[in-house]
Amino acid sequence: MRAARLIKMVLLLQSRPTMTAAELARELEVSERTVTRDAQALSEAGVPVYAERGRAGGYRLVGGYRTRLTGLARGEAEALFLSGVPGALREMGLEDAASAARLKVSAALLPSLRDASRTAAQRFHLDAPNWFREPETPELLPAVADAVWDDRRVAARYRRGTEEVVRDLEPYGLVLKAGVWYVCARVTGPPGDGPFRVYRIDRFTAVEAGEERFTRDDDFDLPAFWAERAEQFARSILRAEVVVRLSERGVRTLPYAVDAPTAREALAAAGAPDKDGRLTVTLPVESEDVAHTQLRALGPEVEVLAPASLRGRFARDAGRLAELYGD
Repeated sequence: MRAARLIKMVLLLQSRPTMTAAELARELEVSERTVTRDAQALSEAGVPVYAERGRAGGYRLVGGYRTRLTGLARGEAEALFLSGVPGALREMGLEDAASAARLKVSAALLPSLRDASRTAAQRFHLDAPNWFREPETPELLPAVADAVWDDRRVAARYRRGTEEVVRDLEPYGLVLKAGVWYVCARVTGPPGDGPFRVYRIDRFTAVEAGEERFTRDDDFDLPAFWAERAEQFARSILRAEVVVRLSERGVRTLPYAVDAPTAREALAAAGAPDKDGRLTVTLPVESEDVAHTQLRALGPEVEVLAPASLRGRFARDAGRLAELYGD
């Protein structure tokens, strides 16, 4: 623990001209007294750490000293490629590895380039969670992430509806979609390797990683697999259809009220507008209840033609609105 902290202290001083005791204490998550002791230990070990007293003082390395302890460990190198998603790194338990990797890269750069990480962070930030939703980190995410990184088979208990099922999985990859974590995994067990499937990690109730590693299929492409399954899922839930008549404004705003690709396909398949400029569209939807909720956002820009039950619901909505605003 202390050895790692001393190495990090040297790298910090190598990447910056001078650092105060307070700055080092904050970066190392220790007290200023511990910083003083660590600086003394480094000096006794031959690392030329010099302490300047006074208001403008601090610690620095003398004579352009540079350590060779900047090689990246495998875990640090892998985490470095994810450093643009700090929240995801923290949730997977990789924040320390990424921090160490960034520090080593910074220490290895020329002095004129050492502010590159700061200037990049000022210009780009990825905020993965969806709006109006408090992100929750699944309790078992770090365990699943460890298994993914190490290619280890896991035995998992998973909530499916009102029951729990047990699956032996080969976890290939993690996906963070709108603040929700998923694992793409291959089901294993007799009579042989099963298909690749997608599981929501917050529905795992137990995950136990074994010592056995699996051989990764080199043909598996995580982004392509996710894109295909996401499209399949989006289409699979559209089990009903509604027929609507839209105003010109309704045509423009429909993609914002329902699934945008589905709306665009339905609009492209529609015929010409009628004499009043309204367009009749057959729209795939998840259910009548969902369609009722989504299409209400269009207000008077949409008229439901079918099914009759949904048209009746909108007629009742219109009646209630008329009572509220009739005067």
